[in-house]
Amino acid sequence: MEGFVPRLPRAGRVSRVAAFMADSCFHLFGIRHHGPGCARSLVQALDALQPDCLLVEGPPEGEVMLPFVLDAGLTLPVALLIYNPDDSQQAAFYPFAEFSPEWQALGYALARNTPTRFMDLPMSCQFALDKAHDVERASCPFPNGLEARSTSADANVCTEGADLYADPLHWLGQAAGYDDGESWWNHLVEERNDSLELFAAIAEAMTTVRSEAPARRRSDYEQQREILREAHMRKTMRQAQKDGFERIAVVCGAWHVPALEKLPSAKADNDLLKALPKTKVAATWAPWSYHNLSNASGYGAGIAAPAWYEHLWRSGGTRQRAVGWLARAARLFRAEDLDCSSAHIIEAVRLADALAALRGHHQPGLDELCEALRTVVCMGDDAPMQLIHRQLVVGDRLGGIPEQAPAVPLQRDLEQQQKSLKLKPEATRKALDLDLRQANDLARSHLLHRLSLLDIGWGDLNKTGKSAKGTFHELWTLQWQPELVLAVITASRWGNTVEGAATAKAVDRAQAAQSLPELSELVNQTLLADLQAAIGPVTQALENLAAVASDVAQLLAAIPPLTHIVRYGNVRNTDVAMVNAVLEGLIPRAAIGLSGACSSLDDDAAQAMREHIAATHKAVRLLAHEELSGEWHEALQRVAHLGSSHGLICGLAARLLFDDQVENADQTAIRMSQALSVGNDPGPAAAWLEGFLNRSGMVLLHDDPLWTMVDEWLAGLVEEHFLRVVPLLRRTFATFNAHERRQMGERAQRPMQTVSRQIDADWDAARAEQPIPLLRLLLGLSR
Repeated sequence: MEGFVPRLPRAGRVSRVAAFMADSCFHLFGIRHHGPGCARSLVQALDALQPDCLLVEGPPEGEVMLPFVLDAGLTLPVALLIYNPDDSQQAAFYPFAEFSPEWQALGYALARNTPTRFMDLPMSCQFALDKAHDVERASCPFPNGLEARSTSADANVCTEGADLYADPLHWLGQAAGYDDGESWWNHLVEERNDSLELFAAIAEAMTTVRSEAPARRRSDYEQQREILREAHMRKTMRQAQKDGFERIAVVCGAWHVPALEKLPSAKADNDLLKALPKTKVAATWAPWSYHNLSNASGYGAGIAAPAWYEHLWRSGGTRQRAVGWLARAARLFRAEDLDCSSAHIIEAVRLADALAALRGHHQPGLDELCEALRTVVCMGDDAPMQLIHRQLVVGDRLGGIPEQAPAVPLQRDLEQQQKSLKLKPEATRKALDLDLRQANDLARSHLLHRLSLLDIGWGDLNKTGKSAKGTFHELWTLQWQPELVLAVITASRWGNTVEGAATAKAVDRAQAAQSLPELSELVNQTLLADLQAAIGPVTQALENLAAVASDVAQLLAAIPPLTHIVRYGNVRNTDVAMVNAVLEGLIPRAAIGLSGACSSLDDDAAQAMREHIAATHKAVRLLAHEELSGEWHEALQRVAHLGSSHGLICGLAARLLFDDQVENADQTAIRMSQALSVGNDPGPAAAWLEGFLNRSGMVLLHDDPLWTMVDEWLAGLVEEHFLRVVPLLRRTFATFNAHERRQMGERAQRPMQTVSRQIDADWDAARAEQPIPLLRLLLGLSR
């Protein structure tokens, strides 16, 4: 293969297509999936051939979906979805865009009532083989003793050979003097004008690559499946010939052309395909997006520039394509308030033309246009070009399917709710701010929470409660991914409507749950999703498990989410009486068992318990229930006794009691002196101080009684004890940020008496009482 430089024919060369098509009844058209140049040349070739049968590389199970190709309600890009109804994880997408050669061929044939068939190995067989391969990887899952074809060179494939295996065009591009195969193919195929000779040249290039290039490094299974796929393609070709067709157009990936040009004996292929395992499959259409098309997802390789390819297809290969694309770039820049005048575009066109001439191109391609924009408009800055790449190179187009297309009932119910709630699926990420006081926004929130419970990840909840604009706001980020169609299919086993499916799944999860935190979070999700039929069973499951649960950590972890429901549930007009009843049983039980659970903890367990106690204390305060708060404070007092638990927990309990004014400064100071006395070991003392300060540098700064207590304790230490305590203080204060430590240093330089006098002198009780009526009005408090 040394010295071979592949060349594709130039547009305008004398056509030899008649001779190419006269060899046999089979006329092979090797294409690149999603290539506008291939698509344009293929339509011209089909016009010249006028086939009486069309065979396309695709799953035979998808033939039932072909009538929808000409449906006006189908909006590209879309994907043909083949899946196993019993296991939706077994699924394959076959994406199509407007510029996909297969799509243009299908439209051409169906518009003329030309018999059209898919010729790839049925997905029912491929799914069954995949499953057998997963179950028994050590043995060959293929029947009939089929063995992988390999050569001795496979064991020592060079790096170039490995790249060739991943992308055969890479070697061809380098042989022709290009940096990579993508640039070579775009220049000679996708960005060219029509050419009937294109497919003969592609067949020649692929034949050379398959016969002389280093063998690809693949698993035995991958090689075996490709052998079966190509055998089935040949079998379909023979069947079409047997059915009496004389001009059979075969559209397939360029790599397969050499394997289909010369047909081996029918018996050899039939022996390979005999007794293949099968599984049940179903077919439907699914919306696809340019974002997904730009990745190596779905059937075939991804393409880097779907939006650019769309522009190439729609511009028809004319000389004005560069001007049109740059004009669109100018509109995009101006929409983003970026400077881009007509003079900029004129100069960009000139520069792009000059770059194309220097590189031997007949007109500018995407690389030349982007370089011209970056130089002339962006002044060498790459940041604005990210906008161009996102909108004009990749694009954000999302397809749609007709209402008549087959779909599970759950999908139809979801589509209906999306329409009624005006929540249009979009391929781009979109922020959605919901005001739960509005009926439509509340219904949107219910839908999104129901989908989340069904693991249909259309929306991500960003902030709620205090971290948002208020308890009546929810901030979501929405982005519809085509793969979510599979999630909908998977969730359809729970019911035919979104509400019914979410209810059934919530009840099932409640029956299977083994921990209180899991159940308490499920109660929260059920209420957020407004699943009235599930609230009773889920809450009952929580009560039943709470009645027998003995793990205090689980009890503590279950309290915060339930408290949030009780405190903020009224924003959604939900009845939280059952949840409140559960809390009235959980908090006393957790308080009773707290001291026992906190004894004999190691450092790691103490850190985990610290988080539980802090979160539960915050929840109890939020609940504002006097009786429950009293029981919790009694539990903290038992834990705060020195020696009753780990120093970290003792210090935290003392601090929480001080913050709630259950214990005054004198009582807390006594606890501090005992914990940090010279007779105690440094380790437990340091843990107590860390728990007491509780990572609250700002509270220490602005809470005068707390600051005074710590200051007086430090001032009363003798020199020997102070030197022993300094390392402990450094360990604790290291958890504060630099700004907090600097402010503490500044405050420590000021005499405490001066601060106290200044506060007393500036305090005006009459002025302080003036905002109280307004605050009562804002908070809805009675006078």
